Amino acid sequence: MTGQLRLLSGRKLISPIGKSTRPTTSIVRESLMNIVRSKIINSNWLDLYSGSGVIGCEAIQAGASSVLAVEINKKAYQICKSNLYTVNKASHKKVSVKVINSEANRFLKEGFEKYSEDMYKRIQIKPSRFNFIYIDPPYKSDSYCSTLENLLRGKWVEKECLAICEFSIFNQIKVPSKWIMSEQKNYGKTGLMLLTPNQA
Repeated sequence: MTGQLRLLSGRKLISPIGKSTRPTTSIVRESLMNIVRSKIINSNWLDLYSGSGVIGCEAIQAGASSVLAVEINKKAYQICKSNLYTVNKASHKKVSVKVINSEANRFLKEGFEKYSEDMYKRIQIKPSRFNFIYIDPPYKSDSYCSTLENLLRGKWVEKECLAICEFSIFNQIKVPSKWIMSEQKNYGKTGLMLLTPNQA
């Protein structure tokens, strides 16, 4: 079964029903888009633990040039793919969209170079590393730290990238030493932690 949710633009999306996914609320999405608005045009966006794909869809509508979404749940993956492709098709600017059915850390451990080579073999285009990374695993998950580590270890990100972790304010996130928390914003029970790579 599926439900519905709306993008900030008002466009309807399909939403998975059940406890396996938890779509990001409109309040959090609006704040997120305000945070990244000045730099999102023509950026490359990595949406990990993508769920319905709503964050990637917002990125498309805000002007990103590519979106890569990773989701392990097969039903959510199908919905994510449908939502992203539908929004991209309706967009005035066509975006490079790819949706992967995999556990995020398993995918990241393969490394950017392997992903880039595979994409070139398939479509003769080499993707760019990512400017924005949205990390939204189940709130009780301990995947935040390992995901942040694997992003750097696998060379997935640009030096000036911004990683955004969505989390429950009741749960602590362990930040690896190679990342620096620049800001944290809370919206009721939900928080957004903004991180940049430690250049030291």
